[in-house]
Amino acid sequence: MSTTWLKSSYSGGQGGNCVEWAPQLAASGNVPVRDSKDTSRASLSFPTAAWSAFVSGLKHAER
Repeated sequence: MSTTWLKSSYSGGQGGNCVEWAPQLAASGNVPVRDSKDTSRASLSFPTAAWSAFVSGLKHAER
């Protein structure tokens, strides 16, 4: 099965800090995350609850 990676909505076309995640693999209970600028490197994996809390915290910090 091939993995589809989705780029963060905050990753612009100008380079910088860019991350991608693989939602279809998140169903396993872990969310894989990788550097979109160097996809040949290994991905990191975070428990789904921890990743959700992280994203929620980022959204809350924007307000």
